[in-house]
Amino acid sequence: MKRYHVTTFGCQMNEHDSERMKGMLESIGYREAPDPDSADLILFNTCSIREAADSRFMAHLGHAKRRKRERPGVVIGVGGCWAQSVKEEVFRRFPFVDVAFGPGQVHKLAEFLTSDSLTAQGYFEFEGFTGELPQKRARDFQGWVQISVGCNMVCSYCIVPSTRGREVSRAAEDLVAEVERMASEGVTEVTLLGQNVNAYGRDLGKRGLPAANFADLLARVDAIDGIERIRYTSPHPQDMKEDVVRAHAELGALCEHIHLPLQSGSSRLLKAMRRTYTRERYLDRVALIREHVPDCAITTDIIVGFPGETEEDFAQTLSLAEEVGYDGAFTFVYSPRRETEAATFPDQVAHDVKVERMERLVEVIQRGARQRAQRFVGRTLDVLVEGPSRKDPTRLRGRSRHNKVVNFTGLAQAGEFVQVDVTSATSQTLAGEESLVARATG
Repeated sequence: MKRYHVTTFGCQMNEHDSERMKGMLESIGYREAPDPDSADLILFNTCSIREAADSRFMAHLGHAKRRKRERPGVVIGVGGCWAQSVKEEVFRRFPFVDVAFGPGQVHKLAEFLTSDSLTAQGYFEFEGFTGELPQKRARDFQGWVQISVGCNMVCSYCIVPSTRGREVSRAAEDLVAEVERMASEGVTEVTLLGQNVNAYGRDLGKRGLPAANFADLLARVDAIDGIERIRYTSPHPQDMKEDVVRAHAELGALCEHIHLPLQSGSSRLLKAMRRTYTRERYLDRVALIREHVPDCAITTDIIVGFPGETEEDFAQTLSLAEEVGYDGAFTFVYSPRRETEAATFPDQVAHDVKVERMERLVEVIQRGARQRAQRFVGRTLDVLVEGPSRKDPTRLRGRSRHNKVVNFTGLAQAGEFVQVDVTSATSQTLAGEESLVARATG
């Protein structure tokens, strides 16, 4: 029996694509290997958003090249956004790679592996959503659902539109049927995925499909028996409308957490980034969320050192972060990406300036997150158990509806919902004890 190993870089969309790869491979007779060295098929699902992901992937690819030299029969495959972005040169630069495919061509991997062809093959066409594939979920009770592919935004720093194509929404009926099937298999928490989830549905009518928007879809998923929690990522501030915010207040399964990417607190830089909103518009969306869902956790993405960023621009980012009081943030040092407009901009910021600003931003984010987390101390939270704590295997680890990691003492099993009395909080995690008074039924 042949064995495979998949290494995944990047976002949750890539994690979901890797689950589909694994499910598809096992449907044609492969089994997962614990490491690349014992695999007959070494796969990489790549990211091209950040320079760090590129660097880590290159190190892994070098290791695979050595395995290929030692065992010529090993098949090496490269999928995902990086493969799509260098499609014209991947086999020239890396002749030991046997198959390469873009994010929209995952299904072609099985076609290659079951064919009689001995030559390297590349699959890079955009086909929209490429059909339902079996999935091998990391946890039986949590599942991702891809509601759309591609992106119609033109952010000047982002390569995604050229690697994943134009935005295409899946039919709402197909999505509801998929979630119903997942619920019947024991999934209780679903995360809806898209490059811009709250733009969902705008193309459905044009394609002759029943109309639906993102708020409609959330309501239909909320009504499915067995689904206890709904999450989604990522929205765009431009499209964060009141109907979606109200859904967080009205739908029982929709969690009290919104990831609202900022990127910069400077309207001047937001315009250069082509983000299509201003500082004021962003803060208006935050106020709307706080009005309807006061306890909502808000997290974000911020880029430090975008070309032309002045100290005043950065100060505006710091002040906005202070004003919002984020529950957490993904912070990134800007790195030029191939085929993006921003890579050609003048006034690239010096690396040491980026690092110094990043340190200041992280201090502000962590201080705000630590202060925000204190509101949970003394409360009893509904926690979905994910397994043992990563730092202390004698304790359990789970996640609250606010997407806060909770480490606690208890006797629950992975997949159970339990009530946890929170006793302390840091900027990133909560700690507590399983409540002796009551346990959630889930």
